[in-house]
Amino acid sequence: MINRCFWVMPLLFLSMTVAAQRAKKIHFKSILVDTHNDIPEKALDKGVSFDQSLKGRTHSDLQRMKEGGVDAQFFSIWCDGHEPTPYAMANRQMDTVLAWTNRNPDKMQQAFTAGDIMNISKQKKLAVLFGVEGGHMIENDLNKLDALYKRGARYMTLTWNNSTDWATSALDETTKADSLTHKGLTDFGKQIVKRMNELGMLVDLSHVGEKTFWDAIATTTKPVLVSHSCVYRLCPHRRNLKDEQLKAVAKNGGVIHLNFFSGFLDSTFDARSAAFTARHKTEMDSLMKLNPEPYFMQVYLFNKYPDEVRGLRPPLSLLLDHLDYIVKMAGVDHVGLGSDFDGVNSLPLGLDGVEDFPRITVELVKRGYHKKEIRKILGGNLLRVFAANEKQSTGLLVSNP
Repeated sequence: MINRCFWVMPLLFLSMTVAAQRAKKIHFKSILVDTHNDIPEKALDKGVSFDQSLKGRTHSDLQRMKEGGVDAQFFSIWCDGHEPTPYAMANRQMDTVLAWTNRNPDKMQQAFTAGDIMNISKQKKLAVLFGVEGGHMIENDLNKLDALYKRGARYMTLTWNNSTDWATSALDETTKADSLTHKGLTDFGKQIVKRMNELGMLVDLSHVGEKTFWDAIATTTKPVLVSHSCVYRLCPHRRNLKDEQLKAVAKNGGVIHLNFFSGFLDSTFDARSAAFTARHKTEMDSLMKLNPEPYFMQVYLFNKYPDEVRGLRPPLSLLLDHLDYIVKMAGVDHVGLGSDFDGVNSLPLGLDGVEDFPRITVELVKRGYHKKEIRKILGGNLLRVFAANEKQSTGLLVSNP
């Protein structure tokens, strides 16, 4: 009797190898655009430079982005709500990224349009763009919004976790609802959205509260961006989008870029993370006295106890489950990738840094996505939305590559 396993195992291995080779070919022939990476703040905090080898210290560096097939990166320009001079901090971080770019003209180049991204990627260089994470960084001044746009900011997240005088965040709408002086966009907030439309700056609705989301959808005349969020139905976190929000972004013509953070992908992560912090409560309390922002406490503890943290990480399949769900609810034209590398303290297994982007494409191939669909997900959808936001005078039309 013939042992079927003798034949089945080699055939299975061959099939997996062919799928991996096909995925690699698709991946590196596509334009990959990541809409959210926090390496500017991380590099300043650690005193390192993006054009150095930073493996083991950060999720990102220039060489590993090339290895991961990243063609265009929106570098996040961010500071928390306690920063006394957020606009100055925004410019400092932009200066830092531009210094990296100017030192490596053969490897990096600043992009301002969707056409720039395509042209720079053809030269095998990284297209450098900015996304301002938090409306507090314009300090209630439309002139500062204009100035950041002129420097290359091509999206602004209306709020970070902290609300502004003109827009409320998801955090505040869910935890401070009774104490808010307003909810959603004020008249000035709507004026900011309209000015962003005029400039050609994408309105980013990650981090915003539901009232702010719906006010922005009703105000904007251009397709919106959700730069780094996931699906509420699969993981009921305030940072994720509910079904009606997913459908609204699709109706608006916008695009939702998936965040890789474990806590936005895995509904059981918060409980496991809470057990971890409970084991280190004394140390946590001491850290909170030094800095009241929970994010910094969590990052410190996660870095200190890597073996414990490894056990908290969900499987990569959960990221693909969120992607599948958005495709089901909104369509394949309305989903992309917004990693949040160097801005989060836990990632799915298999995603250790920017060099691991090809693993996502392998999983897309395994799930039956076609080449054209994968190219849309990796970057084509963002290019379409980016071009649709540009001033009419550019006359630029971009189809999915």
